[in-house]
Parts: sequence; structure tokens; C-alpha cells
Amino acid sequence: MTQHQLQGRNDTELLWFQRRSFLQAAAAWTAAGSLAGAQAQSRSNIVELSGDATVNGQSLRSDQSLQTGDEIVTGPRSTLIFAIGNSAFHMRQNTRMVVERGSSITAVSLLRLLTGAVVSVWGKGTNRQIVTPTLTAGIRGTGVYTEIFADRGNRSYFCNCYGVVNLVAGNDQKLSESTYHQAVWADMGSNGQAALAPAKAINHTDEELEYLARLVGQRTAWQISGKKGNKETADSY
Repeated sequence: MTQHQLQGRNDTELLWFQRRSFLQAAAAWTAAGSLAGAQAQSRSNIVELSGDATVNGQSLRSDQSLQTGDEIVTGPRSTLIFAIGNSAFHMRQNTRMVVERGSSITAVSLLRLLTGAVVSVWGKGTNRQIVTPTLTAGIRGTGVYTEIFADRGNRSYFCNCYGVVNLVAGNDQKLSESTYHQAVWADMGSNGQAALAPAKAINHTDEELEYLARLVGQRTAWQISGKKGNKETADSY
């Protein structure tokens, strides 16, 4: 189990991949042909729903399908794991986000995170972004963790766990090329402009990324290379 620092989260939220309910759901998902099977058979693309969630203001059921254009909200002590196109998402509790449509109904062009936190793995593609109140991240094939700290003025945390990401906050811009966790804070300054600052790896684990990648037939950069960096000091970008 990889080590992780916690800020405002608890171990239970990060260890969802160890739950028996998720392991059973993931096994059933794989046995049914994973995402390709879901698309071909018009079955649900929700891998697991624990607790309460809504889609477009209506209560979400585990047998429904989520699609681009939906606004999705998880409640307290809830978690939602699903896949759209070649990407997989894990929404933590008390999270609200919109997945906006790209060139097709199964292509996510933009993930707009309004509150909370999400772990996401993205297959190869272009012209896709993650947007928070203080940060825009242009992503390609990558695995990332994004969180908004509403009690700190909507401060955004973003970790490029692996892949290539173009980060923009106000007039501040950085290109992050990571094989093992490069993280930033995006804060709103006293001048009303957001800016980037290096951060440590917090509130997410390697195993979360690995399980999400597996759901859509992918592997993380460290699984492919067979080696990891030092997560405790992974703070350059």
C-alpha cells in the first residue's frame, strides 16, 4: 500500500478499492467485457455506487448510464465509480461536477469540477480539459487527482500522477510531464489573479489510479516502466 498524506480526508475514502463491494463490482464489470461490453450491450457504465448521488437533479440508480452533458453530485459518505469513453472516474463524497460533451456522446471534452474531489484516468485524446474555480488543466492520456478546498477560498489541488498536462492559473502557466506525481496548488492571490505553486502528493494513492486504469484496459506509467519515484518528494513541475 502506498503512503499518502491526508488533508481533510480519511483513509476510508482512499481505500475504496479494498471494499468487497467494489471488488465484486469490478470483477462483474470485467467479466461482462468492461466498457466495450457496456457500450455494445447498452448496459450501465456505473461500476459502483455507494450511498446517494444525483444526475441532473434526479436520484441516480446503479443500473443507469451516465453520459456526457450530465451534472453529477455525490452526497455525504457516498462514492461513485464510472467510465465514459476511454476514461474512468471516481468521485469522492460531497462532489459536484459536469462532464461536457466532445465530438461524440462517449467523448468527454471537459470535466468541470465545482466542489469536492475526483480521481480520473484518461485514455489518449486531444482537446480535453479539467476546470476548477482557479485552475485549467489541458490533458492528454493521463491519470490525475483534482480537489477543491472550499474552506480555503476554493483553493484547487491538482496532481498529474502520470502523463502530460498543461496547467493554467490566471497568467501563470506550466507544462507538467510526469511519470510519478507532480502536484500543484492553484490559489487566488490578493490581486484577484490565480497562481500556481508546487505541492506534495496528498489525498490519493497509486492503487486508486491502477484500479481505475484497469477498468478501461489501461496501465499507469509506473506499471509500464516497473518503477516508481519518491511520492514524498514529488513536488516539482
